[in-house]
Amino acid sequence: MTGSQEKPLSFDASSWRVAVVAARFNAALVDQLIEGAARAWTAHGGKADELLVVRVPGAFELPLAALKFAACGEYQAVVALGCVIRGDTPHFDYVAGQCARGIMDAGLATGVPVIFGVLTTENQAQAEERASLTRMNKGGESMEAALEMIDLLAPFNAPRSRTRVAKRPPARKARSRRRS
Repeated sequence: MTGSQEKPLSFDASSWRVAVVAARFNAALVDQLIEGAARAWTAHGGKADELLVVRVPGAFELPLAALKFAACGEYQAVVALGCVIRGDTPHFDYVAGQCARGIMDAGLATGVPVIFGVLTTENQAQAEERASLTRMNKGGESMEAALEMIDLLAPFNAPRSRTRVAKRPPARKARSRRRS
């Protein structure tokens, strides 16, 4: 997302509710992502004590927690934060791929924005750069994506002022069968 926005976006998050689900694995990096998300939350008017942050063991557990918080009806968005660094085995591919797929599925299944704020990097240096609070903190960017999606979807979630009456489908004419 870095460099993709023309101008900074502004939101009033004071009445919104967002949950952050964050992995404990690679805690030092994920803690920085959480701090970046919290800073973005308060910068847009969110109250620090109203931002829910829960921890799960690792990135693989993020999708289930995100799904539950998205489905409970209490939150307008969920931000999933974690860090998976490639190693010498294919473990990275399984964890990163399934985490990404599960987070996407959680949003699609619930209609609630579930933001993928999981670093998937080739090495520790890349992860540190993307988690750094003074560089390109992806936690803050992920929170801003969540706020943008809440704002975008708000018209679809607003209560309707008129009661809609379902129309009855038109009666079908009976066809006569001709025998030959």
